[in-house]
Amino acid sequence: MSESVKSNVQPEELNITSSPDEAVNAATIELNEQNSIEEETQQVQKENVDSQEAVGEDSKPATRQEIIERLKAIADSDDVLTCKSEVEGLKVLFYRMRTAEIELAHKEFLAQGGEADVFLPQSDELEEPFKEAMGLIKAKRNEWLAAQEKEMQANYEIKLSLLDQLQALVDKAGQGNPEVAEFKALQARWKEVKNVPQDKVAPLWKQYQLSVEQFYDVLKINNEFREYDFKKNLDIKTKLCEAAEELEKETDVVAAFRQLQQLHNDFRETGPVAPELREEIWQRFKTASTNVNRRHQEHFEAKKEIEKANYDKKSAICEEIENMDLKSLSGYQAWNDATQRVLELQSQWKEIGFAPQKMNLKVFERFRAACDEFFKQKSEFFKETKNALANNLERKKALCELAEQLKDSEDWKVTTEKLTKLQKEWKEVGPVVQKYSEALWKRFVTACDAFFEKRNAATSSQRSVELENLKKKREVIAKIKAIDSKLPGDEQTRQLAALTQEWNAIGFVPFKEKDNVYKEYKQATNALYEALHVNANERKLANFRNNIAKGGNSLQREREHLIRQYEAMKNEIATYENNIGFLSVSNKKGASLVDVMKQKVDKLKKDAQVVLEKIHLVEDEIEKNGK
Repeated sequence: MSESVKSNVQPEELNITSSPDEAVNAATIELNEQNSIEEETQQVQKENVDSQEAVGEDSKPATRQEIIERLKAIADSDDVLTCKSEVEGLKVLFYRMRTAEIELAHKEFLAQGGEADVFLPQSDELEEPFKEAMGLIKAKRNEWLAAQEKEMQANYEIKLSLLDQLQALVDKAGQGNPEVAEFKALQARWKEVKNVPQDKVAPLWKQYQLSVEQFYDVLKINNEFREYDFKKNLDIKTKLCEAAEELEKETDVVAAFRQLQQLHNDFRETGPVAPELREEIWQRFKTASTNVNRRHQEHFEAKKEIEKANYDKKSAICEEIENMDLKSLSGYQAWNDATQRVLELQSQWKEIGFAPQKMNLKVFERFRAACDEFFKQKSEFFKETKNALANNLERKKALCELAEQLKDSEDWKVTTEKLTKLQKEWKEVGPVVQKYSEALWKRFVTACDAFFEKRNAATSSQRSVELENLKKKREVIAKIKAIDSKLPGDEQTRQLAALTQEWNAIGFVPFKEKDNVYKEYKQATNALYEALHVNANERKLANFRNNIAKGGNSLQREREHLIRQYEAMKNEIATYENNIGFLSVSNKKGASLVDVMKQKVDKLKKDAQVVLEKIHLVEDEIEKNGK
């Protein structure tokens, strides 16, 4: 804070050519003006200190260490009080550089193959020395303020002494012994003594003016010299009025206000004018001053409104991040969506201007704390997920090893059961990292296929029977296709049901042909059902009714089989839905895999509903037979 802004307004040194009447009028006018100027001076002091002022480009430090060194230099110098804007600018620059370092480290981390979602910046070793340097500056400012209070009290005591000496000169002048030189020396000494406590300014001023006026009263100044002094002062004050009026046109209202303060000082220090012109010249100067002050006040009122709106916007961003239900984010996609929203809010934050000075740092710290907490929680989630993926990887590797150990076994029945169990367990294990998934699956399937191919080769004696069964099933398919479409629907359905029973009575076919022949069978039956306008589930249930119509003890076993099948489908649906939550759709391949899995879930649900209806049909048949 510069001395010109902080110091109390000093009374002018009254010219000894002034008359007593002029002294009284000047004292009254100048005292009123002094009170107004004090208020405006304090206001500009408060409003012109902008903590967000950027450091000048010519002197901008290149590194954060240089910023710390500059802050230490300021703390060790006498510039602590005049460098507040620079200090605040350095603080903003320090945190901007820190943000840039984090972004650079993040890019390098990604370039080295790191995953963006698990990146954590290193702790800042320069944070503590930076805060220490800022603390030194604050402490030095506080020391200066304490010293100023002490100095102002001492100046007050000096001025009280000077007032006593002035009164003594007034008493001597009343006795016919005026000491003009000593009087002017006391005036000069009074002017040299600057700051006093604010509440003492007006009383001191009044007493000083009263003593001066009393001294002038006894001097009986020469009237001719007084007129010359009036004219000279009028010329000076007229030019000051013109300068103040020009400031009304200044586009920079802050600069205009600062220049006006100097004009006020010059106006006060200029002696009085002729009594008949005194009010006129003061009103002219006061009018121009009022216009400049009003523009300055309007400027800062508008600035306050903008800063208040900025604070509300920033507070809303903080609230949105703080109110995010992080515990509900259970999958990659949920965290990715939340992260995208936080990044959008950070971008919005950068576009919003400064909040009011007293709240700007607090709302920024609140925003940074909310963001830090979000990314901390995100890091913990991905760390846990990574551990789960690693665990699944080890489990699937173990299943591959077991399958590879069994692939050469010739105990066909036992090994078939073991491999079937391993396949079921494989489905229950959660996903692994995508780059390992395909290779592990191929390894597992290769081991299983190797065993089943050997088993099929060893059971070639069944080949001829299976081939005969294949021939019979293709004959059934041909018969289905040959059903006359001109027959009534009931008759077509009856023939199809009979052929379905014939199909079911046929034994196994060669393993490699199993899927193909069944596909041909389904195409033939589906074509007939479509012609008859029967939906897929009704077809399955119609076939099932035909199969269970035989009744017998097999119905109870069929019911138990269907219940196990239904429970297995429910478990498989739950497994798929859980796995979908772990898959990322941040790339095209991931999104495609999610769609495939969702289609499987939908199909499983429909199939499960069919199985449930089959259970009901079997139970109805069992009840019918029981009767």
